[in-house]
Amino acid sequence: MSPSSPELKETLKALLKRSVGSTFPSSTASTIRLEIPKSREHGDLTTTIAMRIASIEKREASEVARRIVSSLRMLLKENNLESTIPKIEVRPPGFINFFLSETQHRNILVEIIKSPDYGASSVGRGTKVQIEFVSANPTGPLSVAHGRQAAVGDTLARILQFCGYEVSREYYVNDVGNQIVLLGRSLYLRYRELFGERIEIPEGGYRGKYLVSLAKEIQEKEGDRYLKETDTTLSFFERYATEKILAAIQHDLEAFGVRFDHFTVESELRAEGKVEETLDLLRQKGLLFESEGATWFRSTALGDDKDRVVIKSDGSLTYLAPDIAYHREKFKDGFQRLINLWGPDHHGYIGRLRAAVSALGHGQETLSILILQLATLYRDGVVVPMSTRMGEFITLREVMEEVGLDAARFFFLMKKLSSHLDFDLALAKKQSLENPVYTIQYAHARISNIIAFGKIGEVRPEEVAYDLLKHPEELELLKQLRVFPETISSCARSLEPATLVFYLQKLAGSFHSFYQKHRVITEDLPLSRARTLLVLCIQQVLARGLSLLGVSAPDKM
Repeated sequence: MSPSSPELKETLKALLKRSVGSTFPSSTASTIRLEIPKSREHGDLTTTIAMRIASIEKREASEVARRIVSSLRMLLKENNLESTIPKIEVRPPGFINFFLSETQHRNILVEIIKSPDYGASSVGRGTKVQIEFVSANPTGPLSVAHGRQAAVGDTLARILQFCGYEVSREYYVNDVGNQIVLLGRSLYLRYRELFGERIEIPEGGYRGKYLVSLAKEIQEKEGDRYLKETDTTLSFFERYATEKILAAIQHDLEAFGVRFDHFTVESELRAEGKVEETLDLLRQKGLLFESEGATWFRSTALGDDKDRVVIKSDGSLTYLAPDIAYHREKFKDGFQRLINLWGPDHHGYIGRLRAAVSALGHGQETLSILILQLATLYRDGVVVPMSTRMGEFITLREVMEEVGLDAARFFFLMKKLSSHLDFDLALAKKQSLENPVYTIQYAHARISNIIAFGKIGEVRPEEVAYDLLKHPEELELLKQLRVFPETISSCARSLEPATLVFYLQKLAGSFHSFYQKHRVITEDLPLSRARTLLVLCIQQVLARGLSLLGVSAPDKM
């Protein structure tokens, strides 16, 4: 039996390191990475080590690559791996590409069927990671943009956990500031409106119908008790609105398959004195100074493009002050890595927060800030408006009700974080292979149907004639199954869940193509067993991939 995928990869890396050391002993390029080529014609594994060494040695990369390969071939022969890696090629400008044997690809089926957690890894080594995402202000229902953040953040958490990280999902509740004042006043005016008063929502206020519903609740419970405006009255409406809206947000997120491990409330952070403590700490470090009647954070000393105000001249705090305190609490809770998922309107905030992390005594590499582009919703080719303040938008709950949980989550994950997402409601509802999530789920269900009606009994891996899997479509599926663990690891490294979406679409598409050309259950029992094991492994990988996306894997459709 040939070595397993992880064993082979580690062995090959070790042999490459020996080849580099013996051929270019003066080179300082010690880290060798083996990656999956983007194009299948470039083999099964590739490395750029020759190009890195060439830049150090001041040589031509292709020449460096040829010398490494020459040495490596001898080491492969010594370790009886010539038949496992029958072909190595050098491609301009200096890639070294490895082609694995058909036998090696077939053996992946044994790995998969014997490992329920095929694709998992321990690369995280128990590192404590906190992912903060959604964190929508409690001023209205969740929108489509929040839905995309929820799907991406939750999927990243699932992937990182699968890769050995200890993950906590965090939601930051910003219940302080002018937007809360406007929210409370908007609700108060809706309340007065119920008693026949003509009202005008202030500029920047909230006009959504959800506030009318909340106002009716208050009227039913309290009558006209709050018609007289006082500071206490407005505080009541602010508190009532934020508490009710936050509860609705939590309910919708749970319906979306997203549960948070912790909610941090800004007002509580302030009430507990955490902000003052943090500002005192920065002051002791000489990182605060007074100018123009305000207190400034000396963030330029830590890489920011300009210093930032933390206390305004009127004594009120800027958003940055509680944010620094909030991140200090994260580190105090023992998290070794922080991941913040933000919308594109927060891009300019990155520098000051990285500076804050440095000021707190942590390396900037401990903070990853992911900017997630917005989503546009289309219905019948027309853009659906999404203005929370104007109250003209479709909510995340409405999207779920219209297209279903699975399609909603999947469609939110279909593009890379850096790409704008166009969400086509009509396509998401289609029960056909035009719909990408339907295609993947149908592949899983189709395999269940094959197994149910095949009736060939239990397929034992040790009894399978693997060499019968020799058609191009079968070999392509084997190759795709092999790269699943690397796909998951890549998602964890890049914090990009769309990579998994692309993989599942390709695997499902290849399965459907195979199914159209070849019968799984035939009169040839050995061939039927081999193909049954193949499709069972495909089904296992599809199910695992879908579960990481938070999407179901149905047995019937």
